[in-house]
Amino acid sequence: MATVLLLRHGRTTANATGELAGRRPVDLDDAGVGQASKAGERLRALPLAAVVSSPLKRCRKTLELALPDAEVVEDDGLIECGYGDWEGRPLKELAKEDLWPVVQQHPSAAVFPHGEAMADMSARAIASVRRWDARVTEEHGPEALWLACSHGDVIKAIIADALGLHLDQFQRIAVDPASISVIRYTPTRPFVVRVNEGGDLASLVPPKAETTGSDAAVGGGAGAGV
Repeated sequence: MATVLLLRHGRTTANATGELAGRRPVDLDDAGVGQASKAGERLRALPLAAVVSSPLKRCRKTLELALPDAEVVEDDGLIECGYGDWEGRPLKELAKEDLWPVVQQHPSAAVFPHGEAMADMSARAIASVRRWDARVTEEHGPEALWLACSHGDVIKAIIADALGLHLDQFQRIAVDPASISVIRYTPTRPFVVRVNEGGDLASLVPPKAETTGSDAAVGGGAGAGV
């Protein structure tokens, strides 16, 4: 199967002020613009077979800066969690809500008022990524790389699924603005290759002789860059 790079959008004005952006059309701040440009320096070296994005402004802006020549396809499955009445409110204020401990400790049970259940967000995001991965694999082969640009909680949910974790453990995963996480799906299991990374990506291009099977390398293997 193909390999997906999960790119979180750059820092936004809401991130900078400590507000929950949700699905509002917030833009990148100056730091986020720089983060997106820096991510592009790494991504443009890769032969990306497809670029898919959440339809929200901050993801599209990130890709405009990072990959200005890319043909981007929007997918509602990658959109931010619907936080409902929580959107636009300061996180410090939300931390006093009765729902806050549920979001932190038992997110699979969290349903935002007039919004989305976190379990539903997780299910539709995972389904979207797996559907695109199968499509890219069919059209471009198992060595293909493709990119999905989305949001922090969405990417954390996708990573948790790939790690075999229950959604209630997904808060243990960190996904910073403009970070890249990498998953390679196979017929029997996903391999989580990188998480929350900002470094070089050249080693993700697999050697022609590298296996794309489902078996894990006993002892850890030599790594993709060897």
